[in-house]
Amino acid sequence: MVQNITLGYREMLDAALAQITTLSAQEAMALAQEAGVTFVDLRDPRERQREGVMPGAFSCPRGMLEFWIDPASPYHKPQFAENKRFVFFCAGGWRSALAAETAQKMGLHPVAHIDGGFKAWREAGGPVALAD
Repeated sequence: MVQNITLGYREMLDAALAQITTLSAQEAMALAQEAGVTFVDLRDPRERQREGVMPGAFSCPRGMLEFWIDPASPYHKPQFAENKRFVFFCAGGWRSALAAETAQKMGLHPVAHIDGGFKAWREAGGPVALAD
């Protein structure tokens, strides 16, 4: 049976991008030196092992984001309770756009995402390290 999709990924991405701040890889690299910024890597462990990591970024698999942000959740992570700016990224920028919108709706401010994700970061010459 074929399902009728009433809201596709493209519409969801467009809606998210209209609500959040998008940073270029160069803008993100400039922020990487600031103490009040936490970079959040949404990629899964296999992606991190395969492609490397952004040094100092907090790893939060996309499937856990809502649970880790919410202080009422038994899975809450204290990193999300810090008074910082959060910059989300994934491999190519789609998951991070949706994640930034979700985080913003949950009350996390300020948030942004990296256009083009980790791929854009790496191609712009951002530092990359081996995953632990």
